[in-house]
Amino acid sequence: MTELSLRPPEQVMTLSRLGSLHQCRLSFMRQLLRRIVRENWRITRARFEIDARGEGLAIYTAQGPERAYSLVAFAHDLPDDMRSDRVIATAWDATFTLFDGIPTEQDIARLRSNVPLQEAGRIGPQELALSRANRSARLWDYVVRCLAQGTQPDAGEIAKVGYLMRTTAVYGSGKFGASDRAFIAARPEFEAPFQVEMLSVYLTRAFVADLVEHMAALKAPETAVALDPELRRSLGIGNSTGLGMAPFLVNHPRLLNNWILAREYALAKIRALPEARATELAAFKTAYDKAKASIALWRSDHPIQQTKLAALAADITALDVKLAAFDGSGQQPWNALYLWAETALSEEGQELLVSLLMEPHGKLLEGLGACMQADESALFRINGAMTLSDVKALLETHYAWALATDWQSRDATARVWYVSEAKLEPRLGERFEEPLEPFEQPLAPGRDAAALYLALQDAPEPTVAAFLAAHPEHRHILRRVQMAPSHPYAEIQDNTISAEMKPVDMLRAKLSFFGATHFDPRSDRWVRINMFRGAPYPQELHHDQSDSWVYGGAP
Repeated sequence: MTELSLRPPEQVMTLSRLGSLHQCRLSFMRQLLRRIVRENWRITRARFEIDARGEGLAIYTAQGPERAYSLVAFAHDLPDDMRSDRVIATAWDATFTLFDGIPTEQDIARLRSNVPLQEAGRIGPQELALSRANRSARLWDYVVRCLAQGTQPDAGEIAKVGYLMRTTAVYGSGKFGASDRAFIAARPEFEAPFQVEMLSVYLTRAFVADLVEHMAALKAPETAVALDPELRRSLGIGNSTGLGMAPFLVNHPRLLNNWILAREYALAKIRALPEARATELAAFKTAYDKAKASIALWRSDHPIQQTKLAALAADITALDVKLAAFDGSGQQPWNALYLWAETALSEEGQELLVSLLMEPHGKLLEGLGACMQADESALFRINGAMTLSDVKALLETHYAWALATDWQSRDATARVWYVSEAKLEPRLGERFEEPLEPFEQPLAPGRDAAALYLALQDAPEPTVAAFLAAHPEHRHILRRVQMAPSHPYAEIQDNTISAEMKPVDMLRAKLSFFGATHFDPRSDRWVRINMFRGAPYPQELHHDQSDSWVYGGAP
């Protein structure tokens, strides 16, 4: 292996591989908490005014080196029959906004009139994110009842779900009037992607834990107790994510490239190390043991994930045997371990190992987080002077997978991505069963690349500029083709409109970079996850700086 030899895109960028990614040191949750600890942020509960019905206001303020951010939370008394994870829901157990600074009474009055309405309300440039959450009703009621009676809930019951509330949306980047990312992108605390959203969810988790204890205390003030600290930390924030997020990776090719490139660069740096030092070897094996304990809690009733979990269980068995004899000796031992995994483990197990290899090498990976951002608003400039023969060569090099697909097959073009009129959310329809083609979104780059290649065969125009003047319908894919040499991981090298395509693979890829764990598909189109499970709470952050919390969650 040469130094910094990256895995090729045709290996990494398939849907099955992307649908097997795990969180890692570069995940956005972990980047956020490392920064909070490193910069000694102070997080306080500024207000907590919740009544016995579970209604009211709470504010949590995170004070960084230069700026403060406040989660403004509104708790609601929601009837059980109104509780839904669907995007069409109109009421929730709690609604939130992340406020830029510390809100005044006037701000709070404005937010009280709008935030509980979510899409039906409007927020402004001082709001950075808008979100909502629902209780996991059975577990919520059980925990409140136990605490009110002065007892701790059973750890096994906690582990079955892993969260007391789950968010059904966390909106940012200009939606519903919130601040555009462009206005905050230069702030150091937001240099890595999705830090606004991660901060909002982290503060939401603190609110939820406080709220369940508060409701128990209101129910029985004489006998109620607080949650055991270990049980408390084992609770994350659930999330339900559906089709609305799936096209994100296709619509943000440069961002996708930078995420994958950072991960692949990190792996290549580790594989190129000439030796495995004793401290690194010990840290790796400790992380592996913690990961095994976390995986043991991973449950799913869906066949997609059950198949993956069965493969992962076999991978763990093989890793146990391999690591028992792995002493870090030999030339480039980390590379040798990885190469073994390529033939011995499933894609699920291989990508778990990739994540684990990063755990003992934090210093080696410093600075990569800031490289994961991209300005997608600055369009990639099309080179109009490029010859059509050069375009064909790019297609043959970077889109061979697309050119090898039989696009005349009904199965190859069975699906249509479109946007629903009611919710303006991406949806997936059946091309040959519904009249959806007039509304199709450009989310099939493979098909479009093949169509471009066919159009170039007899094109009389000598250059891209002349060709696009005559055939403007190919502009969007030609831009992506020209981007390919400098952005090798920008394209999912799979058919995104085939009958066999599973959108949940795209969802998992994105959510793994968030730092999510315990993926639980409810169909091939939406998934439940857990965020910040095992993480220290704000009051614990500066006492536990291990950054290994992500493998926790087992009380």
